[in-house]
Amino acid sequence: MLQWKIGDIKITQLVEMTFADNDLYALAGLPPMATPENLAKMPWLYPHFVTPEGVMINNVQMLIIETPSRKLVVDTCIGNDKSIPLDELAYMQLPFIDDLKALGHDPDSVDTVLLTHLHVDHIGWNTTKRDGSWVPTFPNARYLVVEEEFKFFRDLDDDTYGDVWGESVRPVLDAGLMDVVQSDHQADEGVWFESTPGHTPGHVSVRISSQGEDAVITGDMIHHPYAIGRPNWENPYDADSDVARKTRNQFLERYADKPVLVLGTHFADPVSGKIVRDGDTYRFDV
Repeated sequence: MLQWKIGDIKITQLVEMTFADNDLYALAGLPPMATPENLAKMPWLYPHFVTPEGVMINNVQMLIIETPSRKLVVDTCIGNDKSIPLDELAYMQLPFIDDLKALGHDPDSVDTVLLTHLHVDHIGWNTTKRDGSWVPTFPNARYLVVEEEFKFFRDLDDDTYGDVWGESVRPVLDAGLMDVVQSDHQADEGVWFESTPGHTPGHVSVRISSQGEDAVITGDMIHHPYAIGRPNWENPYDADSDVARKTRNQFLERYADKPVLVLGTHFADPVSGKIVRDGDTYRFDV
């Protein structure tokens, strides 16, 4: 468990799982350029983000934000009991909620759930299965999702990852807990959405600013640190590759060599670092 202080705002990490297993990329396909040989050309990726064998390491994690007035969580991981068509992730039984409580955060104490996008591995703990039915995990929270993202997934005919809407979104809607907002929505003083589309149509990152200190939580706009060094590599998970590449390059240009802490939603520990220029590209300094 890692923690960061951004002025008077505290961020706490809660890891659901860590994996270094290319099989978990199989559903959508591995990023074609992210071979062991190509990754080895970015030595700063080692040892935190790539194994000696050249396998990418990723966390699935939630980030808890505590401001002076509110408690917010960013993305809710995969969840238990979900009917995901991937053996390693389907019908999991992990102690995530117990781990959350052990950090001193009862689900009832969460005020806001910030959803960077509506992919299966970011919204699973939106809901919990209780007596055979899906109910909101955070019953006192407002769940915030960007309008374009909401409409895209609401109207999606077939989700590759199963009944994601029915298991993890509709129960929150039915409970009256979801707010559909704009891509620059301010969730609390010092916490707001920053539009970073391409991975999905309404994808956002989360900006944090307090007492002259700044941070940004990437979501899947950059899903692994290699994309900092090679932002133009194709990522098969991106809904619109051209928009995603443009967004990554704009993000890197905006934050390179700036005193802004970058926290990758899927980055392995130590999760956070600074973007710095590295010749004609960038690297992630931890």
